Amino acid sequence: MENKKLYRSRRNRMIAGVCGGVAEYFDIDPTIVRLVTVLLAFFGASAGFWIYLIAAIIIPNEEY
Repeated sequence: MENKKLYRSRRNRMIAGVCGGVAEYFDIDPTIVRLVTVLLAFFGASAGFWIYLIAAIIIPNEEY
């Protein structure tokens, strides 16, 4: 089994690379992760914004 780690993406980056990194980790389309994050930000009492901000601080950048 492959030892996967969660990193902020450098290739799939729009703002901080959190959504791209989560998408690469779960092997899904980054657009889906971004859409869920935006929906949470607007309809989840700004939960998406806070989750993204905390993840951008905690998750390290992808290593080359």
